[in-house]
Amino acid sequence: MRAEARVVAEADGRGGTRLAVLRGESPLLLRRTGPLGRDEVTVHLVGGAAGPLRGDELRLDVEVGPGARLAMRSVAAQLALPGRPGAPPSRLEIHATVAAGASLRWLPEPLIAAAGCHHLAITHVSVAAGGALLWRDDLVCGRHGEASGDVRADVTIRYSGSTLYRHELAVGPGAPGWSGAAVLGGGRAVGSLILAGPDLPDPALLGGDAALMPLAGPGMLATAVGADIRQVRAALDPLCAAAPPRPDLDPATPNPRPDTDVAGQAPVPV
Repeated sequence: MRAEARVVAEADGRGGTRLAVLRGESPLLLRRTGPLGRDEVTVHLVGGAAGPLRGDELRLDVEVGPGARLAMRSVAAQLALPGRPGAPPSRLEIHATVAAGASLRWLPEPLIAAAGCHHLAITHVSVAAGGALLWRDDLVCGRHGEASGDVRADVTIRYSGSTLYRHELAVGPGAPGWSGAAVLGGGRAVGSLILAGPDLPDPALLGGDAALMPLAGPGMLATAVGADIRQVRAALDPLCAAAPPRPDLDPATPNPRPDTDVAGQAPVPV
């Protein structure tokens, strides 16, 4: 199956946000939700079919224009399934851009790697100077009582033209050592939260196997590993609620960093 979806959010000229484009194909169906009249618009991703399955090629494009504010969520977890034997890996590409003075909150439900799946999740986010981003990704390694399938998550986030965060995580039988001390340490769930832009929180220990750390630029990275998704949520959910992204409406300050890659330590609720 091949499917594409696209969201374009724009400032409406009255202090709010409107959706100039909201288009999807099954299984990537998009629905505007939440009350009208707020400065932030919420869009939920609705799974219109099972999967992703092996052989599926999916793409989601998100564009947030100057002064607009968008929150992206999903109504349920995404379950990566095996599909046809011998088929190529399923693939979901997400491309997002956030303009100056805009903000994007990406808060989907977790991705679950069912036994036998082979899934690639590729994410590219570009944030202009003065824009703000909150990007959350959670991964659960297998359903209850089953082994993990194969998932590779590759995330690149750029801010003001420079790479702020570059990370790849592979789990499952095709990734030797993934459950060892160097990766998940026996954990079955892992979550990451990237904050970019002005008004960032201070570094902190979040309890358990979780921490909030500075990136080499205007950004923070929080990671959490747990025996199940409940432990990950307990660490990261309060941070999502306490640190909404606030764009800079006067993004004239240049970025002093060189263009260098920064690797994080690890790779989402309605």
